[in-house]
Amino acid sequence: AHPGLRAPGDQDKEYVGFATLPNQVHRKSVKKGFDFTLMVSGESGLGKSTLVNSLFLTDLYKDRNLLNAEERITQTVEITKHTVDIEEKGVKLKLTIVDTPGFGDAVNNTECWKSVADYIDQQFEQYFRDESGLNRKNIQDNRVHCCLYFISPFGHGLRPLDVEFMKALHEKVNIVPVLAKADTLTPAEVKKKKIKIREEIEQYGIKIYQFPDCDSDEDEDFKQQDQELKVRKDIQQTFSYV
Repeated sequence: AHPGLRAPGDQDKEYVGFATLPNQVHRKSVKKGFDFTLMVSGESGLGKSTLVNSLFLTDLYKDRNLLNAEERITQTVEITKHTVDIEEKGVKLKLTIVDTPGFGDAVNNTECWKSVADYIDQQFEQYFRDESGLNRKNIQDNRVHCCLYFISPFGHGLRPLDVEFMKALHEKVNIVPVLAKADTLTPAEVKKKKIKIREEIEQYGIKIYQFPDCDSDEDEDFKQQDQELKVRKDIQQTFSYV
């Protein structure tokens, strides 16, 4: 049929209203806000708090108590949470940072990742119980959505602890390996280390999060914003995503 002509009966079709569903979902989501839980893990002194503060332009660790080297050696792995509400252009985000102080700092780090894996499992179980209940209106989503794992720049590649940690968690959470303190290395050293780490990740069958590319039909402004986020100069100078 000619695009300018209406087929017989078109004017008689009733308006159902599902065409407005995307707008309804968008308005509801913006009004309610979003929950995002980010876990940061890795040994002490690799700049985890610096990266988090740089990513979200806020100071989440102003009240923390820093331990000395002797205290860190004897400390067991803990799970701590920092929550902050962020708003940008009318969109609200409840950001929760899950930290793992004590991870990798002891003389014997055997299975020190176990408490981290157990915590992630507990959040999945709690969310499942809430979703299965009768009152699902105000469910709190505490599931860990992403884990930034910090890899020390001092070494030839992944340590056994790095491998064990990522293998234990890679099917539970999106893991993003981060080469810490990249500003202590030359650009050539950073490139060489990243190639080595990627090879070992593939060798050990570790699944890490792959940043998706924008669809070809995405808005040009969105594409540009996405590209700018991926190459944030202030972050790339100190940290390098593997």
